[in-house]
Amino acid sequence: MHRIAFVFPGQGSQSVGMGKALVLSSPAAAAIMAEADAALGEPISRLAFDGPAEQLDLTVNAQPALVATSIAFLAALRERWVAAGIAAPEPAYCAGHSMGQYSALVAAGVISLGDAVRLVRERGRQMQASGRGRTGAMAALIGLDDARMPEVIALGQPFGSLTVANRNAPGQVVISGDKAAVEAAAAGARDLGARRAIVLPVSVAAHSSLMAEAAEGMTRVLAPIAFSDPAVALLSNADARPIATAADARGELIEHLTRGVDWVSAVQRMTADGVTTFVEIGPGKVLTGLIKRIAPEATALATDDASAPGGIAVPFLDA
Repeated sequence: MHRIAFVFPGQGSQSVGMGKALVLSSPAAAAIMAEADAALGEPISRLAFDGPAEQLDLTVNAQPALVATSIAFLAALRERWVAAGIAAPEPAYCAGHSMGQYSALVAAGVISLGDAVRLVRERGRQMQASGRGRTGAMAALIGLDDARMPEVIALGQPFGSLTVANRNAPGQVVISGDKAAVEAAAAGARDLGARRAIVLPVSVAAHSSLMAEAAEGMTRVLAPIAFSDPAVALLSNADARPIATAADARGELIEHLTRGVDWVSAVQRMTADGVTTFVEIGPGKVLTGLIKRIAPEATALATDDASAPGGIAVPFLDA
C-alpha cells in the first residue's frame, strides 16, 4: 500500500481564474468558496476568479484566496472519489509550504476554514506592518551549492539582518532580511557560483527576524481561536519536526513567521516515513516540481489541470 501525502501551496501560486472552472463543476467546491466569502464578509472568490491581478497579488488578498481555493480543490477531490465509488485516500501527512500550513491545518481538522481565511488575512496585514522603519527584501539563489550558503549569509550580515527564508529544493534557496544585506549577499552569491541571484519584487522580508512584530501580533490574534489536535500528521516548516497537538499547531503559526521554511527536510522526512506519492492540492504546480527534484523516486501529482474536466486532475480513480 502506497503512503500518500497531501501538500498545499503557499503565496506565489495564485493566479487570476483559479478555481473558477472548479466551482462550476463541483457543488462541494462552490460551497467552500461561499463559506470563505461569508467568513471574510466579502467575495474573495470573485477576486480569485476575475482579478484584477494587481489586487489578487496583494498579500492580504492572495493568502485567503489561496487557502479557500486549496480547500475547494480538496472538497472537489473528495466529491469526485465518492462519485466514482472509491474510498477517498487517507493521507499519511498533510504538509503546507509557508502560508500553505494554514490549508494543511484545515485539511487535518486543526482549525476551521472560516478561521483560516480570517487568520491569513490578518497575517498579511501583520507582515506588511512588521519591521517598520526597516526596508526588507528577499532574493532567490539558483544553482548554488548548498554547502556555500554560510558564506553567502556571512557576506550579507555586515549590512543588516539576513537569513535563509526558504530551502525549496537542492540548489534553490531564498534569502530574506534587510534590503542592503540581501543585495550584498545576492551579489556575492554570483561570485560563489550561483547561476542566478534574483532580488525579488517584494517589500516584506518573510521568514526573517523583521517579522518579529508580526509574530507578536499573531500571538494575540491566535489566542481566542479554537485549535484541535491534528487528525493527520503534520510537520513544522522550520525543521520538519512533528506537530502532534493543538498547542504545537498554534505555536507553528507564530514561529514560522520568523523562521525559515525547509521544504527539503519536510519532503525527506515524509519519504523516510514511507510516503511514495505526493498530491499537490490547490492552484499551480510549484510543489510538484520541487518534490520531483528533492525525491525523484517518489510520484508527485498536481491536481490543477486546465485541460481536465472542471480544471482538476483527480488521482487514484483507477484504483
